Amino acid sequence: MVATARSKPDQKPKMAIALGKIAAAALVCAGTAAVAADTNAQRQETLRSQPIVLAPHRAVYQFNLGKVRSEKSITALSGRMVYEFTGSSCDGYTQTMRLVTRTTAASGAVSVSDQRSSSWEDDTGMRYRFQTSQYRNQKLVEQTAGTASRGEGSEDIRVDLTHPDKRRSAIGSGAMFPVQHSFKLLEAARRGRGGFTTDFFDGSEGGEKTYVVSAQVGKPLAAGFNRSLPRGGQVERLDNMPVWPVLLSYYEQGVEKKDALPVYEMGYAFYANGVSRRLMIDNGEYTMLGEISELEMLEPIPCRK
Repeated sequence: MVATARSKPDQKPKMAIALGKIAAAALVCAGTAAVAADTNAQRQETLRSQPIVLAPHRAVYQFNLGKVRSEKSITALSGRMVYEFTGSSCDGYTQTMRLVTRTTAASGAVSVSDQRSSSWEDDTGMRYRFQTSQYRNQKLVEQTAGTASRGEGSEDIRVDLTHPDKRRSAIGSGAMFPVQHSFKLLEAARRGRGGFTTDFFDGSEGGEKTYVVSAQVGKPLAAGFNRSLPRGGQVERLDNMPVWPVLLSYYEQGVEKKDALPVYEMGYAFYANGVSRRLMIDNGEYTMLGEISELEMLEPIPCRK
């Protein structure tokens, strides 16, 4: 999910607030710090020797309004997102998402936004296929489809758009695709690294734009964290799953990050199997807070190779 911002408050407090929201529940059920630290250290060591496997799943998230920074912004928000992840290292990974939000402006005007996306990515991060569309008040306002193919070595990534017009462009070879980025996040989390920065491409915003994404990965949340969250569907399957707080900050290309403000931020609790909870989406004007209301763990498809 990518959003653009109109006004951006100070960056450092915003990052601290986002990480605080994700980690807050862990403080309630941390128990004794020494025991939690020992448990997490043992889990981290075990994880490092195991391959990263993203679990197929379908999750429904309910959203509400968080912090509003301007009286001229919105006064109310509600939303629902349905997200599905399927696939394997043999057949590649497919993601589908639909996010519908209803907002009320300070003027009283009500607007409904409907964002839809689907993508497929091979497990090597070499090929990526995407389709996105956005509706506003039931009218289609933007639609993009295309493919991205990574070249050999330092060659640029070739982007071939099929909609709204057929055209070819190129983005830098260092850009990462979404699933590829998720694998790197989990690798950083397992090894206790604080984060990393990379170019990122997901086909949104016309299919030719990349962002510089700074990822911050916190220390593992205490055992019992998932039990402190709302129950729904099969969320109990996450009870013993290692989980880390993550904050992604999106910057425009060509901007010195030291002095720049992110145009968009997203924080969440990221489980070792790729499921996310406690979402926080910040577009600069206001934040959206999301939580799973339904979770279905799907049967993995065995490799045919």
